Amino acid sequence: MGQKSIISISRRQFVQTLAPAGLALVLLPSGTKAQGQFPSKNLKLIVPYAAGGGTDAIARLIAQAVGTVLGQTMIVENNGTAGGNLATQQAASADKDGYTVLMANQGPMVVNPHLFKSVKVDTLKAFDPVSMIADTPLVVVVPKDSRFGSLQELVTFSQKNPDKLTYGSAGNGSASHLAVLLLATAAKFKAVHVPYRGAGPAISDLVGGNFDFMITTMPSIIGLMEAGTVRALAVTSKVRVTAFPVIPTVAELGWPDYETSAWYGFVVPAGVPKPVIEHLRSATVEAINTPALKERLIKEGATPLGSSPEEFAALLGKEHARWGALIKETGLRHD
Repeated sequence: MGQKSIISISRRQFVQTLAPAGLALVLLPSGTKAQGQFPSKNLKLIVPYAAGGGTDAIARLIAQAVGTVLGQTMIVENNGTAGGNLATQQAASADKDGYTVLMANQGPMVVNPHLFKSVKVDTLKAFDPVSMIADTPLVVVVPKDSRFGSLQELVTFSQKNPDKLTYGSAGNGSASHLAVLLLATAAKFKAVHVPYRGAGPAISDLVGGNFDFMITTMPSIIGLMEAGTVRALAVTSKVRVTAFPVIPTVAELGWPDYETSAWYGFVVPAGVPKPVIEHLRSATVEAINTPALKERLIKEGATPLGSSPEEFAALLGKEHARWGALIKETGLRHD
């Protein structure tokens, strides 16, 4: 009988022998990088809005922090075309390898499927949730020289003068659009909607006095609020924002059931391997809990989160039903 031979194979060869049987491993970092680990190249973060808005601001903060944790650059790519629908379709059809991430929030994920007939993506099935990032109240703002000194004055005028006031938003179906629609339904007034391709362009026109008011995310407007370039009339959360305790809530001004916020999270194309999703989630949560980023998010008026994919999936389902019901009630359609 001959001697038994000892065969030595490399790590890569071992993975390659498992791949045909569907058993290929996802190699995750453990202190040092080895060839074939995820991530071994830059990642892309698709933002379904133009640069300069609240979603973009949060996206750039988290992209830099997550990239640092992962040891790769997370490149932000903005595309606000068609209310973010094009970006959503682009992300949904990306390779299922974890290198393309979508910055998910209300508009593209849970509103547009009800609002646009042309949406070709079932967002609840086309994506796998990774983690929630943050939640932030919105704020009702007017130009600094506006005739309205309070939200009650603005609402009363609009009640008596239907469609005489105009309001801007980050786009059809955006959080800023739906927040006004929700308020108009609660307070029984009508105003003319002026959609933009992102909060940035809309805010520029608000400052210029091209429309009367806007409800927008705190991160997108906070600098102009502090500079006195715009005036804040109310926030949309149930309780006042710690950073701006003098600003009243919509609820305390006469509409006690009113509450809405903007939330942000990461999703990837459905079918990305679960170990990759878990690695992305772990890096995201670690980044969110970095003291510098956590402090920055809070300063921007946001509440840092970090969640499991299951918790994020539950939120998506709940929000999909909520905004779908509102759109059906109001008969709102875009195309």
